[in-house]
Amino acid sequence: MTLRIAGLSGSTSRPSRTRALVDMAIGQAAQRFGADAASHDLSDLQPSLGQAAVLDDFAPLPREIVGAILSADALVIGTPVYKGSYTGLFKHLFDLIDPAALAGKPVLLAATGGGEKHALVIEHQLRPLFGFFEAASLPTGIYAGAADFHDGRPAAPALLARLDRAVGQFAPWLGPARMADAA
Repeated sequence: MTLRIAGLSGSTSRPSRTRALVDMAIGQAAQRFGADAASHDLSDLQPSLGQAAVLDDFAPLPREIVGAILSADALVIGTPVYKGSYTGLFKHLFDLIDPAALAGKPVLLAATGGGEKHALVIEHQLRPLFGFFEAASLPTGIYAGAADFHDGRPAAPALLARLDRAVGQFAPWLGPARMADAA
């Protein structure tokens, strides 16, 4: 059985530094653990997301994307920071998700912002949100400011080292011991 890692960027911009960070994280995790990876952003869910009162209000393709995200073995969730928090559409998506849907699922939390003053968004906004869902948030969160990117790609050595450490923390769920247990 092939493991699946899904990435979700809470950005609606294209190109997006958040999407680039999420894509790099799921790419590294897929390579390290021999998994399939898919990445999406909020634009992939429009216009359904903005119009939905429940997930059943989504058009078929956005509903399928959300289903793939929720059924993945592991998640990388990233959001741009706007005025100290995640965006409203990002939160709206999670407001539509059943509280039990992410229980026990390993999640790497990531965020991007213009500068370092937003770095605590992972601890003060994302961890509580995913704690509500009883997801298994990885200990290392990834925050990247504008200076950590070069030509739209994550490039700062400290950021890349932190990303490698965080991806490695998927091992209890995706590594060889997990595969042996599944067999």
